[in-house]
Amino acid sequence: MKEEDQKTVYPSDVLTFFDHWNLILGDGSNVGQAINFENEDFFYTENNGKENWVVFKAPNAGDTHGTSNNTRTELAQLKKWSALDDAKLTATLKVMNVSATGDSRVAASYSVVVGQIHSADGHENEPLKIFYKKFPGHTKGSVFWHYEINTAGDDNSGRWDYSNAVWGHDFSVVGKEANTHPDEPEDGIALGEAFSYEIEVKDGVMHLKFSNEGHETKTFTKNLINSEYTTKADMPEQTKNLFVPIGQDGVERENAYAEEGLFFKLGSYNQTNGKSPEVNMNWCSGAETFGGDIQKQYESGNYAEVWFKEASIIVSEAAISNDGYFIKND
Repeated sequence: MKEEDQKTVYPSDVLTFFDHWNLILGDGSNVGQAINFENEDFFYTENNGKENWVVFKAPNAGDTHGTSNNTRTELAQLKKWSALDDAKLTATLKVMNVSATGDSRVAASYSVVVGQIHSADGHENEPLKIFYKKFPGHTKGSVFWHYEINTAGDDNSGRWDYSNAVWGHDFSVVGKEANTHPDEPEDGIALGEAFSYEIEVKDGVMHLKFSNEGHETKTFTKNLINSEYTTKADMPEQTKNLFVPIGQDGVERENAYAEEGLFFKLGSYNQTNGKSPEVNMNWCSGAETFGGDIQKQYESGNYAEVWFKEASIIVSEAAISNDGYFIKND
């Protein structure tokens, strides 16, 4: 076949569900439904010699979407649904790169979020974030997931996450100094090693399943309606050690996410940024950004890159438009 006759393989040829999403790029832009679309800096396909994968790439610094400190190339669902509705997202992916720089004491350094449930309303908190994190010099990284409380009251500054290890460590395992790292996880996942997640919400309960060839399949459940964290006494020890020292010591409303519309996200949400750890010792990595120059960040390994080869979504017929979220954040 002549080269000019070869058909471009778009991401929508690989994952055939893009009519359910808007695509946010690492420059902060919302490109809408990514059907027959690619972008050479953030979103395209690669073939590993056997099959096609969709590449989501996000630098340490660029223009961000909404109020976040972090760049993302990520799909955000066009509809929102109640925690009492049925909703399901599945994906198979591999993380190909996390930032080469960051402060090892900062829990978010060297990590990327590859799947989420996000609230479209109220504080717009996140009842689920699925992370991959690997320290420099390590062969294997960790997979873990977070539940973020839906903070009681109008002030969301006291919100905090609780981290659950899947394979390897959880979010709270950090270095004692900026350039020293904790021990490498024995049961971790390497860059380029595929794993799958399944998120299902039914009758107010979130069911999670994580699988990987050669690792034990892990399952978890979390109630999204009835909070476990309505008083300070309910706060987990992990939270007391990680979030309370920086002033994030709130409690959750009794009905958690019951009254808010929820929606899925999927892609590469880079958790390493260039902001000073003095601002927040959990979320501000002080990583290299070259003043936001994307190409210099890519050349030096200061980016997150995630490849997906399979994904599916099922949403209740009761789901409604999520336009309000995009109006607020675009």
